[in-house]
Amino acid sequence: MKKAPAFGHSGFLMESPAALQSASRRGPAVVAGLLWLAAGLSAGYWVLQALGRSPVTPLTVAPPSAIQVDTLAVARVLGAQPQAAATAAAPVSTGTQYNLLGVVAASAAGGAALIAVNGQPPRPYRVGASLEGGLVLQSVSRRSARLGLSMAGPTTVELALPANPGAPS
Repeated sequence: MKKAPAFGHSGFLMESPAALQSASRRGPAVVAGLLWLAAGLSAGYWVLQALGRSPVTPLTVAPPSAIQVDTLAVARVLGAQPQAAATAAAPVSTGTQYNLLGVVAASAAGGAALIAVNGQPPRPYRVGASLEGGLVLQSVSRRSARLGLSMAGPTTVELALPANPGAPS
């Protein structure tokens, strides 16, 4: 059996009946206080968000520039052979304007030639490619190249590799 404390209280705080009643009422008050604190912090956050924003200003965007397409470069990349101009200047009938420096004859319809035009540095030309002066490289053989106004036209200029006296025959 428990002894009743003298003078209605004990040395321990939680053993008195008044302390037990206040402890049972304190729990809901603490929970309510925490909920009100959370609600106040949430409201404060949203107020600060609303006050801290500047008005939305639209950005000016420059219109896109028109794309410039080099159709000849695109055709060359895709493997098209340039066509000789129909109104090409009349080519020189002698081979003095063109100097053949090398030939790669892959087949009758293919190959390439290394040709210098008017003393400029030599450039490689594939069969069917246009040269300066309006001529087209028609065909190549082991030691020569044929030039004409078009692929199907007659040969206007025939270039031969220079004779190399030190090369074996």
